[in-house]
Amino acid sequence: MAPPTLNKDELKNLSFILNKPHDVTFAERPKPSIEDPHDVLVAVNYTGICGSDVHYWTHGAIGHFVVREPMVLGHESAGTVVETGAAVTHLRAGDRVAIEPGYGCRRCGACRAGKYNLCEAMVFAATPPHDGTLTGVWRSPADFCYKLPEGVSLQEGALVEPLAVGVHIVKQAAVQPGQSVVVMGAGPVGLLCAAVARAYGASKVVSVDVVPSKLDFARGFAATHTYLSRRVPPEDNAAAIREHAGLPAGADVVIDASGAEPSIQTSLHAVRVGGTYVQGGMGKSDIDFPIMAMCLKEVTAKGSFRYGPGDYELAVELIASGKVDVKKLVSAVVPFEQAEDAFKRVKGGEVIKVLIAGPNEASSG
Repeated sequence: MAPPTLNKDELKNLSFILNKPHDVTFAERPKPSIEDPHDVLVAVNYTGICGSDVHYWTHGAIGHFVVREPMVLGHESAGTVVETGAAVTHLRAGDRVAIEPGYGCRRCGACRAGKYNLCEAMVFAATPPHDGTLTGVWRSPADFCYKLPEGVSLQEGALVEPLAVGVHIVKQAAVQPGQSVVVMGAGPVGLLCAAVARAYGASKVVSVDVVPSKLDFARGFAATHTYLSRRVPPEDNAAAIREHAGLPAGADVVIDASGAEPSIQTSLHAVRVGGTYVQGGMGKSDIDFPIMAMCLKEVTAKGSFRYGPGDYELAVELIASGKVDVKKLVSAVVPFEQAEDAFKRVKGGEVIKVLIAGPNEASSG
């Protein structure tokens, strides 16, 4: 655990920088300073690796977000407050916080409507042209840092970000107690969607994937049922899922957390008449979509993007209450200097979540 205060003047700002695909360097960057009285400076203790980070490292772009200048990677982070702006009253130096890595302009229609995740002027860590959190010291608006309760570790704090994604998806699905939920994909977000659905009171949660080892983990994490997807038509996989889970009419809710076209197609055949379908995973920009199944069943279909108001707070509470045990997802914790090796392990699919210790972690306990 971090000591009560850290001397920001002694902290390094070593950063993990993507220059172009598969070309990364470590470099000392100038330390940020308080620019707004509502800012805080945070010494980053731990950062998780997200699929989007790996995608940038591999391809240098996601859709129209293209890495044109060297960019610091990382956005799933927790750290220790080292300085606060004059107007900050709810945080002080020494507080341990989960960092929400994106914030809107606060003035547009989306922000004013409480949907800041849809702000066109969003500043989001490790999304070009903005640097990420695989660095020593991070500047953030104070209201986008969430104090971790006693008993919640900084490593757990770094997993608040992907859990908040799962919270937002399950909120979009409006999961109710007693409902059945099928989650396509048993990667970190899919696993967390399953866990949040259970916390919301779902009686059946089915995890679906193509990798047996992922389903083995899902079975011990949150799923009541698992299904190994086969190379058969989507209708056949959907029928097998319904039969295996005892859902002859289909699931109340189906969440796709994979972004894979066959999974999306299967989802619309697995959901019940009048059910809800939420697209949480991102894949190809355009796919073949079973629109007839969606129309004939009068399915409520929604997208989900990142997280919004209240999602981080609920994610912290789910961890603090023990309803979601994110510690189980951590496959390894590596020192900052091994960040690239950690990316290789994540891309290889041999781990669930790897945490990278911040460059000042030796200084902060």
